Amino acid sequence: MTGNLDAIDLRLLKELRENARENIASLSKKLGIPRTTVHYRIKRLLDEGIIEKFTVKPNYKKLNLGTTAFILARYDPDSGLTQRQVAERIAALEGVYEVHIIAGEWDLLIKVRAPSSEEVGKIVVDKLREIKGVGQTVTMVSFVTVKEEL
Repeated sequence: MTGNLDAIDLRLLKELRENARENIASLSKKLGIPRTTVHYRIKRLLDEGIIEKFTVKPNYKKLNLGTTAFILARYDPDSGLTQRQVAERIAALEGVYEVHIIAGEWDLLIKVRAPSSEEVGKIVVDKLREIKGVGQTVTMVSFVTVKEEL
């Protein structure tokens, strides 16, 4: 859909990704366009679904959720559930931040956050593996996040 976006739209999106709270007057100065134009462009980007929502990026360490793990899971087709249904059940678990249906050797990629690796283990063993349709899993705990964007 970036074919409908010009250079100003792309710069505006970049600025909003950096700080979605930035006011229109400041964006107007940075982009060198009138405030009404900034307002119109943001509204158009929202109306066209290019911007889905404005959100915050929490400091997960300060929220006592400083341990991030990625889990690869295999889908069990004999479960009587579709892969999408299994993914939706996983997505409803507390501590699960992302669920992706992927191609390749594994079927699902899951991102979880918890206070510690022990708590990640509890999510995997006590919750994730109890979901009908989840087969084998492999858990990888992240040492450090170098880049993470919303």
